[in-house]
Amino acid sequence: MTIVENRTLITGGVDTHLNFHVAAAIDANGGTLGVETFQVGAKHYGELLAWLVGLGPVDKVGVEGTGSYGAGLARHLRQAGIDVVEVDRPNRQMRSRQGKSDDVDAIAAARAALSGTATGLPKDRDGNVEAIRVLMVARRSAVDERIQILNQMRHICFCAPDEIRTRFDGTSPKAFINATSALRPRQSDDDVVRYTTLMTLRELGRRVRNLHEENKRLNKLLRPLIRDTAPGLLEVYGVGFGTAAKLLVAAGDNPERLHSEAAWAHMCGVSPIQASSGKIQRHRLNRGGNRQANSALYTIMLSRMRHDQRTRDYVARRSAEGKTMGEISRMLRRYISREIYKELRPA
Repeated sequence: MTIVENRTLITGGVDTHLNFHVAAAIDANGGTLGVETFQVGAKHYGELLAWLVGLGPVDKVGVEGTGSYGAGLARHLRQAGIDVVEVDRPNRQMRSRQGKSDDVDAIAAARAALSGTATGLPKDRDGNVEAIRVLMVARRSAVDERIQILNQMRHICFCAPDEIRTRFDGTSPKAFINATSALRPRQSDDDVVRYTTLMTLRELGRRVRNLHEENKRLNKLLRPLIRDTAPGLLEVYGVGFGTAAKLLVAAGDNPERLHSEAAWAHMCGVSPIQASSGKIQRHRLNRGGNRQANSALYTIMLSRMRHDQRTRDYVARRSAEGKTMGEISRMLRRYISREIYKELRPA
């Protein structure tokens, strides 16, 4: 595309991909000044920025995928003193009207940043919270795999010969793992099914024990980071290390980007959404937002409903008013999010 010479304030937009990024520059009126493709890497990020600066003074840059493919570029631009705006991909209606290409998406990102349609600040990824996020990826997969293997072992026992099924029937998960991982079956020509079943249970049991040890090592790294980052968060009733980690990752290393408690609640998917039309005035459940943060708030709510007398009194009072449990749950999570916000952004 032909580059137009321009020295007025410009806005950039970047459509990010795994191996290359497509950058666009527009003027103050939204006119396209140029579109270029750059490879991924620190050297090429500098080339992209130099290209933008060569067209004129850069006001800000809208970047798609600042939490994935665009993370490195967003970090490089912020270090260079450029304001970075997080841009969502264009909606389906816009794409059906304008078509889909990398150039179109890059220009759309720049125009979203210019018009103010996109205003979100990307998360910083250079502090304790980023370290927590990386560790949580491994921890979550270890927990999920452990549950999956336990289910496989139980199913094997259900279908196993009666001797094996009776032996492990009704055992607790801990006793089940300890017993199966310690098995020493002897090979027998007359009962190959028994031997292979016991061998399989032993190998799966040892795999679960290894995952348990891995989880302990990850927790040993995680917990000091969480304590150092937000010690007050762990003092909130019902908040444990797992829920605290999810909430911190949702807020990012720069929680000041959350300008209000309402913005935090909306990001967690616990703020009511207007669904009014004509004479009907109502709200509906917000099904968007960060689902990990929403899950953490739900876990905290369940803990309080079981063990916190104030919460149980609140549930009883709202139930007497005719509120359903779904409505009570939404209100409780909204209150909890307000309490959490104070610890994420202490005065």
